Amino acid sequence: MDKEVIITLAGDGYAELTEKKSVFIGNAHPVTDEAGALEFIRSIRKKYSDARHNVYAYSLRSGNITRYSDDGEPQGTGGLPVLEVIKKSGFNDAVIVVTRYFGGILLGTGGLVRAYSQAAADAVRNAGIVRFALHAVFEVSLSYQDYNRLAGYLSGIKILGCDFGENVKLRTAVEKGAEETFTFKILDETSGRALISITGEDYFSV
Repeated sequence: MDKEVIITLAGDGYAELTEKKSVFIGNAHPVTDEAGALEFIRSIRKKYSDARHNVYAYSLRSGNITRYSDDGEPQGTGGLPVLEVIKKSGFNDAVIVVTRYFGGILLGTGGLVRAYSQAAADAVRNAGIVRFALHAVFEVSLSYQDYNRLAGYLSGIKILGCDFGENVKLRTAVEKGAEETFTFKILDETSGRALISITGEDYFSV
């Protein structure tokens, strides 16, 4: 299987800005499916039920789904700029809602695009972006002497668990594509004494 990287939000992000008395509130949130995205949009609409607009956009890996809504703003001035923030930042499995409290002064098409884009981008920046890569999960059993010999090398490996019993038993995660190098290093440094096996795959941050 080819190495795959998932790029998404590290958590929730919030941002607020004022443009000619209109207040724009950006909320960014990681999701795993469309139901989660829609539920978050509903929760924001409920929270800011007195706002004039709750513009949104979301992008999902599963089904390659992208959706956006201007929610009453002139076409292309709200949801599309928010979606462009997602696309340009290179992440998915996330939803962004930008709420606008109208301040009584018209911003024009360009002003709306800039304000919605900025609120969305600020929310994303405050949420942070994280990358997850597919890893092979290893179980390694080795003597204390061999473990000490490999301590320097293992300090650079993602350790998921460690059991110090009669021998040292490790659970490690190694990025896909590096399994052969990892296996060779362990067996070479222990002269083949270590017991090593792949028990599965999972995504971990990189």
